[in-house]
Amino acid sequence: MAQGPNHAVIAGAGIVGLATALELARRGNRVTVLDKESSVAAHQTGNNSGVIHSGLYYTPGSLKAALGAAGASSMRGFAETHGVDVRITGKLVVATRESQLPALKELLRRGIENGVPCRLIGPEEARGYEPNVQCLAALRVESTGIVDYRGVCAALVRLIREAGGEIHLNAEVLAVHSDAVGVTVETDAGTFRGHQFVNCAGLHSDRVARLAGIRPDVRIIPFRGEYFELTPQAQHLVNGLIYPVPDPAFPFLGVHLTKMTTGSVHAGPNAVFALAREGYTWLTVNPRDVMDSAAWPGLWKLGAKFWRVGLSETARSLSRKRFLAGLRELVPALPDDCLVPAHAGVRAQAMRRDGTLVDDFLYERAPRQIHVLNAPSPAATAALEIGRLIANELTGIQ
Repeated sequence: MAQGPNHAVIAGAGIVGLATALELARRGNRVTVLDKESSVAAHQTGNNSGVIHSGLYYTPGSLKAALGAAGASSMRGFAETHGVDVRITGKLVVATRESQLPALKELLRRGIENGVPCRLIGPEEARGYEPNVQCLAALRVESTGIVDYRGVCAALVRLIREAGGEIHLNAEVLAVHSDAVGVTVETDAGTFRGHQFVNCAGLHSDRVARLAGIRPDVRIIPFRGEYFELTPQAQHLVNGLIYPVPDPAFPFLGVHLTKMTTGSVHAGPNAVFALAREGYTWLTVNPRDVMDSAAWPGLWKLGAKFWRVGLSETARSLSRKRFLAGLRELVPALPDDCLVPAHAGVRAQAMRRDGTLVDDFLYERAPRQIHVLNAPSPAATAALEIGRLIANELTGIQ
């Protein structure tokens, strides 16, 4: 296979791997992207909510805050430049109970510190944006929007190939070996030799790291997020994006309503432990994945801490009535039988041994290697920024 002093081999053809490949190619590097699936964006990228996040939620000074705010601008610009469907709708984060008001004000503080265009508004002004919303107060965030991330990936693929890069599908990584002059990546579709290796394997990133001789102190624990769509008769009840105030102790945003570029309205996701790393339904069970999770002490510690939340999320997964009840806290006018099952996604959540969920981006370096071990939301929003960050890191790995 092609090789040279500036040849990078990248595992993972999701949006982060593709954005990294394009950035490296634009800097004059040869790039080879490998993915075990038969198409790009097959997992997290192709099954997310489609939201361009603004950077509102993230701890000031964190990588997520810096990359998320920058990504809101760069992702929108990329989509507009390359003809990908994108719409900047703005969103409301609504407090429906008095107990949520302090957390709403904390989000406002974070947003201002992160440079996010946001402001606190009352219920009357909130209904000016979303006439059917119920709240005591809300944050209006102007820079949030919707984009077709599969379309973004298709554009990235085209640009990578135009720059001379290679994308090999149906190529699962089996081994990674570094030596003094390069990296050899063995797959079930052949062996690839390059100068540097980047692991953007998402749901399998910790396993690929171990194949490369890394022993990360985190494990990927899969959480499934299930979505519904509103029936066409109910879509008029939502104009843009309506979010609840998230529980600051829990790393998921809660079920929300999102008007897509097509006019359809997505509802969700919840968050339940998945019985497979690619477990998009309750019936998908992978014994290896279950054992991998169960053997990790952090999972039991997390369960002991959040068992009530876990039971609530599971009940909502199994009951459409409970799911609708959560949405009605935001929009009480949603009628019965307005939910139609839609796709699900699986989040690759890195967890430490003590049960702590890694909240920020996490990557580990080794000679000639970078392993992206946690790329949570807003990774899709910030993909172009992450690609630049990784490319900058690689300039110091020789």
